[in-house]
Amino acid sequence: MRALLWCCALLSSSFALWPQPKHFEHGSSTLWLSANVQLVHSSRTASTQPLGWLWNTVQQLIRPSHHGAPSTVGWISLSSETLLQSAFERMKHNVLDRGFVPRKFHPRGARFEPATDNVKRYIERIVIDEDPRNNLTSTERHDKSEAYTIEISEDGGALIKIASPLGGLHALETFTQLFFAHSSPSAGSYTPYAPLSIQDSPVFEHRGLNLDISRNWISPADVMRTIEAMAANKLNRLHIHASDAQSWPLEIPSLPDLALKGAYSPAQIWSTEDLEAVQLHGTYHGVQVFTEIDLPGHTTSIGNAYPSLVTAKDVPWPKYALEPPSGQLRLNSSEVPPFIQTLLDDLLSRTSRHSSLFHLGGDELNMNAYRLDPTVNSSSYQILQPLVQTFIDHVISIATAHSLTVIMWEEMVLDWNLALPQQDIIIQTWRGSDDDALGTILNKGYKTLFGSNAHWYLDCGHGYFVDPDPSNPDSPVRPPYLDYCSPYKNWRHMYAYDPVADVPQSLRYLVVGGEVHLWGELTDSVNLDDMLWPRVAAAAEVMWSAPGKKPDESTTRRLADMRERLVMRGIRAGVVQMEWCLRYKGGCRL
Repeated sequence: MRALLWCCALLSSSFALWPQPKHFEHGSSTLWLSANVQLVHSSRTASTQPLGWLWNTVQQLIRPSHHGAPSTVGWISLSSETLLQSAFERMKHNVLDRGFVPRKFHPRGARFEPATDNVKRYIERIVIDEDPRNNLTSTERHDKSEAYTIEISEDGGALIKIASPLGGLHALETFTQLFFAHSSPSAGSYTPYAPLSIQDSPVFEHRGLNLDISRNWISPADVMRTIEAMAANKLNRLHIHASDAQSWPLEIPSLPDLALKGAYSPAQIWSTEDLEAVQLHGTYHGVQVFTEIDLPGHTTSIGNAYPSLVTAKDVPWPKYALEPPSGQLRLNSSEVPPFIQTLLDDLLSRTSRHSSLFHLGGDELNMNAYRLDPTVNSSSYQILQPLVQTFIDHVISIATAHSLTVIMWEEMVLDWNLALPQQDIIIQTWRGSDDDALGTILNKGYKTLFGSNAHWYLDCGHGYFVDPDPSNPDSPVRPPYLDYCSPYKNWRHMYAYDPVADVPQSLRYLVVGGEVHLWGELTDSVNLDDMLWPRVAAAAEVMWSAPGKKPDESTTRRLADMRERLVMRGIRAGVVQMEWCLRYKGGCRL
């Protein structure tokens, strides 16, 4: 053990795992991954089910329909064994076929690879011991469903211990990062870190990305690729902002005109099969995919199909919305509640098979719009507040009837002072201008998500999307054309974000986790990857390992390693660091 620890002290600065595990020790011997490596899965969950949402999803997928047949052909076999075997095959593919040669992390001409003419020692099999009773690692959270340990011996033995399939998915992603491709043709892939011991588990339960698919076209294939990159970084929640004022891209079979008239074009619609495929892809990768239908604001696109439901549509937008086009659901119309019931019963009956969450929106409600609402005829807070309460109560009742936990934006608590059932609600904070939003909501007893626009808004710093009006001499659109949340949030800024620095220990149990946000005004399928990566990876380590760490050169090198691995997987991630700085360690400090 002393030799092992000595090697760790010597080599830990080059240890490239991202996000950083809680505890690791490693040596300096080389092992190769056999092209015929086998998975041995030992499970003792027959009488004790695996933990967490993933097992609920598996049960729902294999549960027969009311007609006695499987609900979807081909999913009847989805099980813990299936999920882990699928993750194992991905690991093999990524290590053996997509591995990268880390030459840019070494000086030009340096010899950094193991010899290939010596006798090689191989990892021939990986044993996964799945048992809810496994004592995996110390954690502040009682739920150990995502925890795992990895032990690799010097002679090639590899043992992973987990309590549920989720831990196995994470462990195999970590296992992948231990290996590099050799530059010699057909030499294979190796790890220079044997023997090795890792113990790991996340700090926060909810580690998410909020992705807007409504303002510009983001295809299901784009989202599936994003899920794969999220899984590599141990993110586990994908929040799809699925509708907004500009377009309605989701097919709703009971309300077919919503997408037919609300999407930008017939080619820019997600079918029900598309959404289900994305959610199932998330399940296979340990990422719970849930939808947000933003209500009652941001709903102009509904008015394209159902104009009588929306107020302040087709009027000059600056007075009635924060961005064009204006339009919000009417708050006192007898037509709106049955429409909402039909919409959500259709959508949630499908999405709840794969997720325990639903986001109802609730942000940026414009009071001026209700002066134009014939069912209200007022912008008075005193008149609007009880109507908003009734509307939100109705949406919550529908979601809870589908056994879903509801997420909503902070305005419903901070601005509208709604009375909400704390047990079934998560409040999502976002406004960096309100520095005490998180604390205020926690003190009210609500579970919360963090993700300040001052730190984790990926769209900031790219400039206005609106043009100056030549007839308006006071147009706010003027040089240097900065957007409202400038500057650009670079990865170091995102990494240094500590959302719970001022949260007392007595309230931290209410902090469920956080999300990093990509709003879509200036993002589509073409630039999606670069807008997300590697910055989302920086946020991922904050949520997995611990907030409050300052980035240094070792952080840069580890993140640059992750970036190379994402690129090998087909993710067009942005550059972390200039290659010269990576080749010549210590040369770019100041």
